[in-house]
Amino acid sequence: MKTKLSQLYETDFNLWLEQTVNHLKKGNLQALDLDNLIEEISDMGRNNRREVFSRLKVLLIHLLKWQYQPEKRTNSWINTIDEQREQLELILRDSPSLKPYLADIFAECYQKAVRGMVNETNLPKETFLVDCPFSQEPVLNWDYLPENSF
Repeated sequence: MKTKLSQLYETDFNLWLEQTVNHLKKGNLQALDLDNLIEEISDMGRNNRREVFSRLKVLLIHLLKWQYQPEKRTNSWINTIDEQREQLELILRDSPSLKPYLADIFAECYQKAVRGMVNETNLPKETFLVDCPFSQEPVLNWDYLPENSF
């Protein structure tokens, strides 16, 4: 049998959230919609990891663009690189436990970035190194831009 709060989850998420917070603040744990609350908390962690993955991939794509297409460099590439670094810095400051995750996904993000570069630039996949030419530390360093590969 669904409680009023669990029904609210399906019809008005924001109101469900407000009431859940109120119940938590008051210590009224019996009134909580635990199944949906657990699901939402789990999703928060997944969303943070997804965002780290996505931002790292975009950052790597733009660093590869910078390295492999020097004749096409624009300020918008610098802005995108800076924005990805800033957002990653904020996420990792709020959730330092995600730093090992960043290291774990670095190689996979690079492979996806290469695929993105191949699709976007029509450069052959063989143009790019099998392993990422950048290490994690410089990629996150605000002053780092790769040199031309040629």
